[in-house]
Amino acid sequence: MSAAPAGPSAPVSSVPPAPAPAALWPGLLLCLAISAVSLWLGRAPQLAHFGLSSLTLAIVLGLVAGNLWPRLASGTRAAGVTFSKGMLLRAGIVLYGFRLTLHQLLGIGWAGLVADVLMLSSTFFLTYLLGTRLFRLDAQTSALMGAGSSICGAAAVLATQPVVRARAEQVTVAVATVVLYGTVGIFLYPQMAAAGLWPFGGAAYGIYIGSSVHEVAQVVAAGQAISPEVADAAVTAKMLRVMLLAPFLLALAAWWSRRTPLAEGEARTPISVPWFAFGFVAVTLLNSALPLPANVTAGLIWLDTALLTAAMAALGLTTQLRTLLQAGIRPLLLGLVVFAWLVMAGGLLQTWVQGW
Repeated sequence: MSAAPAGPSAPVSSVPPAPAPAALWPGLLLCLAISAVSLWLGRAPQLAHFGLSSLTLAIVLGLVAGNLWPRLASGTRAAGVTFSKGMLLRAGIVLYGFRLTLHQLLGIGWAGLVADVLMLSSTFFLTYLLGTRLFRLDAQTSALMGAGSSICGAAAVLATQPVVRARAEQVTVAVATVVLYGTVGIFLYPQMAAAGLWPFGGAAYGIYIGSSVHEVAQVVAAGQAISPEVADAAVTAKMLRVMLLAPFLLALAAWWSRRTPLAEGEARTPISVPWFAFGFVAVTLLNSALPLPANVTAGLIWLDTALLTAAMAALGLTTQLRTLLQAGIRPLLLGLVVFAWLVMAGGLLQTWVQGW
């Protein structure tokens, strides 16, 4: 597969028709089974010592299973796996609000917002410029990789696809690249925290993770591998970043329409709004105004962890390393450079913000 095939191809739809509920069960049960194994393994002290939380274990198990048996997430199981990494992830993020309060949300303050805005804008433009000029990728693939790296991984790629009118193969390469390097981040950030490589910790480290790790689920996994305080700050900073998706898409649509005008008779695509981010804020406000009994909250948090773990399993199952190999070395190299930028620039930015 080439990152920029010559032949024409119709754009893919970012909102496929909803499958029948019965069609979801085979893939859903597969993801829930991996989730159950991961939750059980995550309780082992030996694994917890190395920062291997249930979420981290789920994506590792999913990656191994999905690449050893590439058809595992296809056929009758495809709909349920797609549902798990989409709706279950969004439901898990909304329920994550029961772990937080308004005080914690406001505690991120201007530091989190500044970090998110600066990292988003700089990462997108860096990815686009390097992709089109240095690595000679097509504009659509570069824009998709920039959106996925700077905002929220695969979800941002799919939301950006209709704006730049990208083809299915371009979307596949972008999604696989941001998922691969975001997964590396799950392991790297806890190790950097343990080694004390940056002169900050606690909530500041959570903001660092939330402003520089690709996927929402990867942010949760990396934060929980360090501490609950870091995880809470990381998710809150990430949600601020996700809510920037709508204004980003509006700005991108305006810029792209000037760069590549619509063909005669071609309709403009509506902007996708990340409603689950607003649901997360609403649940956090509800949790602050009407605290639930401790046992109810504990049950909701357990359910939230199970949903997020199943979503991570689905993410691993659908990440095919052969897709990246077939796309060639250029998308991989671009993804690596951007990943290094996120790690270094995010840390330096957070060091400056905390010092100021």
